[in-house]
Amino acid sequence: MKKIEAIIKPFKMDDVREALAEENITGMTVSEVKGFGRQKGHTELYRGAEYMVDFLPKVKLEIVVADDDVERCVNTIIETAQTGKIGDGKIFVTNVERVIRIRTGEEDQQAI
Repeated sequence: MKKIEAIIKPFKMDDVREALAEENITGMTVSEVKGFGRQKGHTELYRGAEYMVDFLPKVKLEIVVADDDVERCVNTIIETAQTGKIGDGKIFVTNVERVIRIRTGEEDQQAI
C-alpha cells in the first residue's frame, strides 16, 4: 500500500476529485494548507498599504491505495491538476505499513 499526498491549486480540487472517482478511487482526506516554493509569494494592496503574501493557499489530498493503483492515481492527478504554470503543486508517494478501520477492525487492503 502507498500513501499519495498531492498539493494542488484550490480551484482544481473538484476536477481532481471527479477524475479520481471515475477511476474508482474515492477515499481521500482533503486539507486546506498554505505554502510556497518556486512560486514564492506576491504583493497585495490592503487599505492603501502594500504587503507581501508569502504563503499561498493550496489544497492537500491524502489518499491510500493498493500498490497496483498508484500509477493510475498519480497520472490522474497530474493530468487533471496541471495548468502548465508555476505553482501547480507536488505529489509525494510513501509506503504505508498498516491500515486499520476503527469501526470494524478490518486491516490493510480491506480497510482502504
